[in-house]
Amino acid sequence: MTFTLRAPLIAVAFALAAPLAMADTIKIAYIDPLSGPFAPVGQNIFNSYQYIAEKANAEKWGGEHKFEIVAFDNKASPQESLNILKQVADKGYRYVTQGNGSGVGMALLDAVNKHNERNPGKEIVYLNYAAVDPDMTNSKCSFWHFRFDSNSDMKMEALTTYMAADKNVKKVYIIGQNYSFGHQVTRAAKEYLARKRPDIQIVGDDLHPIGQVKDFSPYIAKIKASGADTVITGNWGADLALLIKAAKDADLKANLYTYYATTTGAATAMGAAGIDRVKYVGYWTPNNETFSGKEIVDGFKAKYKDDYYTMATYTVIAAMAQAVRQAKSTAPVPVALALENAKIKSLNGEDLMRKLDHQIQQPLYIATWVKTNGKDVRYDQENTGMGWKTNQKIDAFVASQPSSCQMKRPG
Repeated sequence: MTFTLRAPLIAVAFALAAPLAMADTIKIAYIDPLSGPFAPVGQNIFNSYQYIAEKANAEKWGGEHKFEIVAFDNKASPQESLNILKQVADKGYRYVTQGNGSGVGMALLDAVNKHNERNPGKEIVYLNYAAVDPDMTNSKCSFWHFRFDSNSDMKMEALTTYMAADKNVKKVYIIGQNYSFGHQVTRAAKEYLARKRPDIQIVGDDLHPIGQVKDFSPYIAKIKASGADTVITGNWGADLALLIKAAKDADLKANLYTYYATTTGAATAMGAAGIDRVKYVGYWTPNNETFSGKEIVDGFKAKYKDDYYTMATYTVIAAMAQAVRQAKSTAPVPVALALENAKIKSLNGEDLMRKLDHQIQQPLYIATWVKTNGKDVRYDQENTGMGWKTNQKIDAFVASQPSSCQMKRPG
């Protein structure tokens, strides 16, 4: 009698629980600086994730699944990030996202691999939206890591292709932050320029401590003394804003080619002094050829009184939503398998998550800082009356790079 009652009760209990299981909330731990010199960038990107997650939930991108982004302040420290990773793993998080700093990214990548090896069934997937050291999808590649930003070599390929066509570029000075990403930018700039324009002279190459320099005027003095007509920098956050401020104060006439001049603080630091001199290479600009994403730019500005510039937040959530629908699961392994080779419709077109190394393949833009004109430059940044004019959209295959990845997959 007991047996015959138990089976139907189990069936009823399962039926009642099934809708709840099918409507999981996908919690993503955002591990990035929310204090210290890089806090303004970290806060802007967290707000960007929040905004896109709310949009995805309202529009049911993931079907009945909801997204929740929870912020953890790593103070830009690799060790603090590892402590947070342990905390979120213990709390049951299965997805983490990070981007501010490849040094942090490398540490997280290694820790996620070790955690997953030791905890089968409780795996974590690392959604990398901006840590761009090429090694992360080459020698350090991992099944558990997906990069949604073009790596620094891909950006340098696009940037130097554009620079090579400009015969006014004759003397180049390279300056960057002294950590893995800064080293990769320096290496790639020298290598790619030598291949495309061997006549260009590299007249200087400086690496400075990350997040510690308060006055860049000595560096700018060296750049002026070198006679450089062009500067390449991978600096971001306060390090870029302060570098630009020092260049403006010293009336540096060289053109500045950047990776991150769209990030918080740079626009205000540039002001009118950057017009026609500062350029940017990246995967999107609000003043793109069709103004794709304008409703997000407008909505984000209205809600946060700030600028939406990290389009990878859109790509990450769109890709995750597509993957959970395809996998019919929110578990890390089936979702990761669905992310491989996924074609993702984002704000810059259809992107491909390459299965070989989990490096996204997407178009890139070269843009120049100019005054807004209500036509091809409608959106300004930081209420300056100036914004980014698209010079060229570069197809994904142009910037694409080979990979040495030898990936191990589950099973």
